[in-house]
Amino acid sequence: MVDVHSQIGAVSRALRTEEVDGEPSHVQTLVQEYPSGIDDVWDAVTNAERIERWFLPVTGELRLGGRYQLQGNAGGEILTCLPPEEGAAEYLVTWEFGGGVSWVAVRLSAAGEERTRFELEHTAREADLPPGMWDTFGPGATGVGWDQGLLGLALHLGAQSGSVPPEEAEAWMLSDEGKAFARQAADRWAEAHAAAGADREAAERAADATYGFYTGETPEG
Repeated sequence: MVDVHSQIGAVSRALRTEEVDGEPSHVQTLVQEYPSGIDDVWDAVTNAERIERWFLPVTGELRLGGRYQLQGNAGGEILTCLPPEEGAAEYLVTWEFGGGVSWVAVRLSAAGEERTRFELEHTAREADLPPGMWDTFGPGATGVGWDQGLLGLALHLGAQSGSVPPEEAEAWMLSDEGKAFARQAADRWAEAHAAAGADREAAERAADATYGFYTGETPEG
């Protein structure tokens, strides 16, 4: 079993709008601390053998300028790769999926000898989003997916007890425990959406739509 409430509460979420190449863009950020040193966390998020154990199988050249492909998901180019030095590390990749391009940055900072702050930032231009996607789902469409990723990393690094192997993640999301996770994550993204200036009722409707997308159920159902 996974302590859903504990994991949801361990993640900080934020949303802001800025311009990228002159285009209005949504920037989503998730932050969680893990009970492991920065070198180990860096290895967990850059080593293909370990990424497969908590996220998805990945192929390609995982180096600066190389291209990667996540099985059944996004691929892209590695634009920045800065291994741990003086308590900090970072990489930036393009996130190419469904004909659109966005950007994902992962930043690590040492929060103690055996503790690391993990930050994931996903930037997407409004013009590159599928028509109606943001109005319908808001930040939860991608946000809940990233929450799943942080849960996988938390389980891998021992920040949470329990086990949800990547190959069982889809089935787990349809379990009672997985649905509770989707509900709470969607609601937290609604809070971030409202805090960024969205109408609260619209943000809550988007959270309901997101919950339905991930679970196949209406909130009442």
